[in-house]
Amino acid sequence: MTTTAVKTSATATLSRERADLLETLAKHRGFLRFAVRDLTDEQARLTPTASALSLGGLIKHVAAGERGWADFIVRGAVAQELTPERYAEFAADFVLAEDETLEGVLAAYEKVAAATDELIRTVDLDADHALPEAPWFEAGATWSNRRVLAHILAETAQHAGHADIIRETIDGQKTMG
Repeated sequence: MTTTAVKTSATATLSRERADLLETLAKHRGFLRFAVRDLTDEQARLTPTASALSLGGLIKHVAAGERGWADFIVRGAVAQELTPERYAEFAADFVLAEDETLEGVLAAYEKVAAATDELIRTVDLDADHALPEAPWFEAGATWSNRRVLAHILAETAQHAGHADIIRETIDGQKTMG
């Protein structure tokens, strides 16, 4: 298999795989951010569909999920262990609280994205970690860093689609077409 290097700066090159991951993730993050363009905090809190999802909550959830999986790449299964406290945090990540702003959660998401992008550039994609014990994971399963990054990408794309539906329900604006 031939590896194609992509020039990213005067001193660094990325494999084609890493460049593709970065580009595709940036594209779907862009769809998600585009879905909240020009909204007020109040609009970002609306839950206009049959689900309890809001646009601000989706941004928070995607950022928290990406942060958690990036932490898994760095620290392993301990980063994904679900304690009662972490479960409460997980549930809160679906809601844009009254003391939060859309601008604030978007800024936090940008920081998470930058950290994940750096992992994509540098981490050993073949290294893996055992998944924590949980009913939603196969017992004894491991995930490579590559698979974790693919999971982050899939989650981002899925939630960008959710955001598109919610935004269209709020004011008819479309994200993807």
